[in-house]
Amino acid sequence: MTSFARAVAYACLACCGAGCARPTVSLTEGPREYIASDYETVLRLWTRSQQLVTVDRMDNVLTVTATYESWDFRWAYVVRYAEDYRLTVDQRRALLEHSLSESRDKHEFYVALYADRHKWSDLTATDPAWIVRLIDDVGTETAPSDIQFIRKPGAIELTYFPYTTPWRSAYRISFPRVRPDGRPTIALDARWFGLRFAGAQGNDQVVWVIAEGAEAPLAAHPRARARLSSPGSRAAAEH
Repeated sequence: MTSFARAVAYACLACCGAGCARPTVSLTEGPREYIASDYETVLRLWTRSQQLVTVDRMDNVLTVTATYESWDFRWAYVVRYAEDYRLTVDQRRALLEHSLSESRDKHEFYVALYADRHKWSDLTATDPAWIVRLIDDVGTETAPSDIQFIRKPGAIELTYFPYTTPWRSAYRISFPRVRPDGRPTIALDARWFGLRFAGAQGNDQVVWVIAEGAEAPLAAHPRARARLSSPGSRAAAEH
């Protein structure tokens, strides 16, 4: 391990020990007024990175960068995508409605990771080196409903998720929004949620802290789907 890498590892441990402040996010829904150039700022807000370092050898055994594709993120993404691909107003509206509808059906994350050995980066293996779970601070833990390996990231992944590199394995990882017992997979009173990666070499998590006073995701409420098809939501998509 180089002296530079060792210094970075120590810095990461010090940061975690000191409880470095994280930006907060809001899970509230509703219309946004983004323009295409806002995308990079929104991407940074919804993206987290973490390095799992073994203390005994000070080796970085897993590096994870993940973007939570929230309602807010999806709105900014569609605006940027529509601008880049010169979509018509009707095409943009249809894409936005479809993307926002997806956000109410599942929690989805774009994840790019690098493991100590390349084969250990395979989250879809029968016996993976790392397993991933959606967690929150009240003890809710949920297994993925789907893990899609992006075999050859293309222009979209490399442009809109620029932390994607040839040395990292890229995935889209989805989780149900509601557990079989009816409880939401991110509790209504959760103060944070995140992805936990655990394996024989240790465990760590990437965390999104929820802003104090922010409302719970709309899908957790009984009238959520009725509001999705309301005239107000349709009109908002046209802005």
